[in-house]
Parts: sequence; C-alpha cells; structure tokens
Amino acid sequence: MLYLTNVKHVLCFQRVALLVASDIDALCACKILQALFHCDQVQYTLVPVTGWQDLGTAFLEHKEQFRYFVLINCGANVDLLEMLQPDDDSVFFICDTHRPVDVVNVYNETQIKLLIKQDDDLGVPPYDDIFRDEDDEEGGDSGNESDEGSEPSGKRRRFDEVHSERRGSGRHEGEVREILFDYEQYEYHGTSASMMFFELAWVLTKDTKDMLWWAVIGLTDQWVHDKITHHYKMYLLHYVTDIATMQRHVSRHNHRNEDEENSLSIDCMRISFEYDLRLTLYQHWSLYESICNSCYTSCNFKLWTLNGQKKLQEFLADMGLPLKQVRQKFNSMDMSIKENLRDVIEESSNKYGLKDIRIQTFGVHFGFKNRFLASDMVHATAALLESTEKDESDSDNFIKALDSLSRSNLERLHSGIELAKRKLMAIQQTVASCICTNLILSQGPFLYCYLMEGTPDVKLFSKPIALTLLCKYLLKAFVHSTRNKRCKLLPLIMAAPKDVEKGTVIVVGIPPESETSDKKNFFGRAFEKAAESTSSRTLHDNFDTSIIELKTDDRSKFLDALITLLS
Repeated sequence: MLYLTNVKHVLCFQRVALLVASDIDALCACKILQALFHCDQVQYTLVPVTGWQDLGTAFLEHKEQFRYFVLINCGANVDLLEMLQPDDDSVFFICDTHRPVDVVNVYNETQIKLLIKQDDDLGVPPYDDIFRDEDDEEGGDSGNESDEGSEPSGKRRRFDEVHSERRGSGRHEGEVREILFDYEQYEYHGTSASMMFFELAWVLTKDTKDMLWWAVIGLTDQWVHDKITHHYKMYLLHYVTDIATMQRHVSRHNHRNEDEENSLSIDCMRISFEYDLRLTLYQHWSLYESICNSCYTSCNFKLWTLNGQKKLQEFLADMGLPLKQVRQKFNSMDMSIKENLRDVIEESSNKYGLKDIRIQTFGVHFGFKNRFLASDMVHATAALLESTEKDESDSDNFIKALDSLSRSNLERLHSGIELAKRKLMAIQQTVASCICTNLILSQGPFLYCYLMEGTPDVKLFSKPIALTLLCKYLLKAFVHSTRNKRCKLLPLIMAAPKDVEKGTVIVVGIPPESETSDKKNFFGRAFEKAAESTSSRTLHDNFDTSIIELKTDDRSKFLDALITLLS
C-alpha cells in the first residue's frame, strides 16, 4: 500500500493514463489531479470508464503507449492483474472508495500501488492466513511473518505464481475460504477519492480554493448518494470528522484570501461552512417544488397521500408564508422573507416532526450573483453525467459533467440543475406511483419492485446512479407508509428496463432503511451466487457489485434463487 504522505512521486511520471469511473466523487478527484498534473507539467491522457469492460478495453488500447496508470474509483475490489494481464513493467496507482479491497491488490506492492489514508482500516486478513508459501509445501517452518502492507519475504514466490493458489494448502482450504468470505461478503465505501487527492495537494502545498471546493463536492456526493454504509455509526463518525477537516481547510483558505474577498472582485470565490436547509435545490427552484420533491420532506409528510398534501398546506400556513411567495422562484421572493426563511422553516419543522431539517453543509459564492450548495453541485453533475436528453455517448456526458465543475462553465452547471429538477420530479412521481399501486412486493427475505416498460421516465432509470437514488427514495417512502413492522427491516431490490432491444433489465439491491440496520450491502455476492446456481444470463460490469444487468427472460428464476439463498 502507498499511504498518502508517501505518494509525491505519483506526480513525477513522464506520461500517465488516467482512468476515471463515472461517479461524482471520481470526477472531482479527476479535476484535482488534473490541476496537480498541470502544476508539474505531467503529460496524461484522460479515459472515462463506465464499468469493467470499459476498463479492460481502455487498458488494451493504451498499454503500448503507457507504463503508468492512475485509476480513480475503480480497480480496487477485483484482482486487477488477473483481470488485465499486464506486462511486468506496468504500474497501477489506485485511488478507489470501493471496499473491500481485493487481498491480492493489498499485498502486491510491485505493480499495484493503493493510495489510502494511513488511518484507514481495510480489515484485511493477515498475509499468512490466506497465502501459501514454499515452506508449507515442503512441510518446513512457515514462521516468516510479514506485516500487512510489507513485501513478502524472499522465501515466498512471486505473486503471479501465488495468487492463483490463495485458497491455501489443502490443510487450510476450508478455513481460508471462510476467512475470505467473511472479509469479502459485504460491499461498502471508504474515504472520498477527491478528499484523498486534496490532502495530497495540501501536503505538496499546491492546494487551491477550487481544489478544496471539488473535495467538498466529492465528500457531499457520498452523503447525497448514501454511500455511508459499512459499520454505519463508525463510518458516520468518519464522515463527521471529514466534514470538520474540510471546515478547517475552508477557514484556512478564507483567511489566506481575505484581501481578495474584500476587493469584491467579480471573479472572486468564497466557500462557507454553514447550517442550511435539507431541501434539494431550493435556491434554484420554488420553495414549494423543493419541499414536494425533496426525499426528506416528501417522506415525512407522505406527500403521495391526501393527508400528506393537507399536512403540507398546514405546514406552509404555520410558517405564515403567502402561497404566492412559496410558489415563485426563490430568487424572486421578497428579501424580508428570504432573510428569515431558515429560522421560520426550522421553527415550524419542529412542530411537524422534521427535526433534522437543518444540516451541516458547504456553500460557495462565485462573484456577486451565483451561490450554490455542495449538494446542488452533486445533483446537477449527476444529472449531466447520466443525461438521456440526446443520443450522446457516455464519454460526451462525462466531459459535460466534468466541465460543469469549473466555475468558468456556469451555463453548463445551470443546465445540469434544470436536468436535476426534472430527474427529482420523475423520482418523486415514480415513488408515489409505486406506493399507490402497491408495486413493492414482499418476497420473504427482501422487498422487490419492478418498473415496467412504458412507465413514465423509465429511460431515466436505466442509468445506475438514477436507479439507485430512486431505490433509496422508494425504500424510505415505503418505510414511512407501511404498517408492517417486518417490512421495515427488509432490504429492497429494484429492476428497470435497460435495453429493450437486447431484452435486458438493470437490477440494484440496497440494504434496509431501518435505524437498527448496520447498512451493510450483501447483494453483490448474493447476485453472483444466484446467477451461478440458475445459469441466469447476467452482466456484472458495474464497479458497484450490487448493480447488475440481467436478461429479462431470466428474471423469475433469478429472483427465485435469491429468495432461496437469502431465506
């Protein structure tokens, strides 16, 4: 492993292939690394990758021209050398939030360089518990200990000879299999990649305010898309610590640039840490539409019911806000109302059980007019990344999303915000439809919902980030609406049409919403086992193992196998 403080030589390459996954944190990390490369005049080629097939193709296309590859939010959770079969002189620097990290990647230090924080506990089994050395075969002494992250001793064979036998000798085969199963069975996420690269920039004293803002967006992406999963309370503590770290960096940069701010330059940028409303895109929408289309308020009011709509009207009346003001764009509201809006909303929210309406977040001012919350940026960039507006390629969408993160491209960012509004409205309407028509079925060990072809906006949900967000919103809404206590403890599997011509659906599984749940996601392994036992035609191409493609015709037997497996 390569801890962050030892990674300076990453920037000393002559030429680098930069392979970047299609998620917001990866895009932000990419922006930071691009800026660092620019500082040191490092030549690089940027290649977006949407899944394992893309990654394999990109490597094949570039392996002759490049020796060094930097992988962002991809590559850690598979045996990368086994998958890519690179030459001995190829070196991979991997900064990936996906956990667990494959054990071969952890213990191979010649070609795999994992970029991790020094205090990140990967929970990797000790080397001697899972690998066989030569002395074991000869019945000799196997007492050569090696610490996690250290090079294997000289008596151990090269990794390319050993990793295929990592089940160990026959004497320990069952035990090794059990150790690996315990380590690999749950999927979760580690420290934000963009935050890692920002800390690298800070260590190198090359950090800028733009880099800091990108790191804040990457961290917020983990919150918005609910990637705070494994050992929930422990990782939530990490998230709060990360926010505090970012807050200190914000204070440092603002103090350092006081002269710039005092000049009120039209190009100035000011980041702030603040308590703001848990209302999605409300500063770019009307307050009414934001309340109706924010997961938090929609679920708490149960806005898909008549009682919920009535309760919302009572809530607005309690705040004393005229409907004319509430329904018009936020920027057009009376200044006297806007100045006290947060306090007014929080006071009324407490009466209606919305105790968490205010959250810790970050905002930014670009010049005089443009103000955005970090969550606004996440939603806008995600909408651009998975845009279905035109027949543009994934690479085109990737570049547009990447461009929207630059403060020089505010027009593109605003177009992303408009797409995000439409996406959020589609999500809320789909959630209401699924609950009101009882589309969420209890299958025993899990809940299941299938979006039929012809469902409004179904094309939007053929994309992994959009479907996962819908899945999480739907499960929250269902937990608020059901009286069945058992159902509140169940995970949810959701499927939607992926490619009608090919006859495929996209399937995503998420852990239970219950507060007692540890938020572990076991669906990646379960999907593999169910597909294997039924010979279902599946494609496990997403970097998140809990998202797969499945032939529509195999859906029934695949579900039956999952029910049997998880019962």
